[in-house]
Amino acid sequence: MTAARRILIYGVYGAGKSTLAARLAQRLGLPWYPVDDLLWLPGWVEVPVAEQRRRIEEICRRDTWIIDGAYHGWRDVPLARADLVVALDYPRWRSFWRLLRRTLRRLGTGEMICNGNRESLGSVLSGDSILLWHVAAFGRARRRMRAWQADPAGPPVLLFANPAALDDWLAGLPTR
Repeated sequence: MTAARRILIYGVYGAGKSTLAARLAQRLGLPWYPVDDLLWLPGWVEVPVAEQRRRIEEICRRDTWIIDGAYHGWRDVPLARADLVVALDYPRWRSFWRLLRRTLRRLGTGEMICNGNRESLGSVLSGDSILLWHVAAFGRARRRMRAWQADPAGPPVLLFANPAALDDWLAGLPTR
């Protein structure tokens, strides 16, 4: 792990990718590039996929980085350069509960998420709700993480099935 300088954190919505990225960045002294900041413009306007890919390619050419997600239009880019993938393969109930709790907190506080965007009751109740995205994406994300871990040609994948195992791993990491 001490040699890992390019880290991809992967998991379903609500698993804790951004929280982990912030912790790792502080602990290891690596730069963290929050994916939401790269993918969303103000007003929840999605950055075109070609531009997302260009942005991710630019980051992944660097010697050090932490990225907290990987999406369909450019998932191959960080995978090709990562020294390590940290995969949060928590049970559906745990990640959904975390997502629901976070969403309700953000609705109540008006917390800014990225580029001035905030969650709203309308967005949570819409057909594009992050809660619905979680339900739809959970199985695919889980299969993807497990396939990556089984692929000897890819980067090493640490697959965590629960937060306690992740915390134990984090406790053993060096600090900068």
